[in-house]
Amino acid sequence: MSFNNLDTLYRQVIMDHYKNPRNRGTVEGDALTVDMNNPTCGDRIQLQMQVEDGIVKDAKFEGEGCSISMSSASMMTQAIKGKQIEDALKMSKAFSQMMLGEEMDVDGLEMGDIEALQGVSKFPARIKCATLAWKAMEKGVHEN
Repeated sequence: MSFNNLDTLYRQVIMDHYKNPRNRGTVEGDALTVDMNNPTCGDRIQLQMQVEDGIVKDAKFEGEGCSISMSSASMMTQAIKGKQIEDALKMSKAFSQMMLGEEMDVDGLEMGDIEALQGVSKFPARIKCATLAWKAMEKGVHEN
């Protein structure tokens, strides 16, 4: 597949997650709740995770922001559901590597649609948009 076709496909995946977000809403019952924002562009997110026995049983988000931040939150919640906390943190590390333009160390983890955001690394001002949900997840895990 040519670069232009791949770029177009990735844009379509991002816009699909933005227009049809997965896991938008609130978690029923007890949940870790993290509120974060990106003051430079106005993106804000409230991430909720239900964690039992070290496994992310459910993850949902509410928020407002650009297509990059909201689609990243959609992709992230979809990717971490059902995963061990340690695997969710490995995914976050791999995502950060991708945002820095580095080779992702996925260690056998399935990243799903997340790779569609790799082009964001070419736009340093947008990296904070893409990483907002991931930083919220890390904060929630480390504060629990």
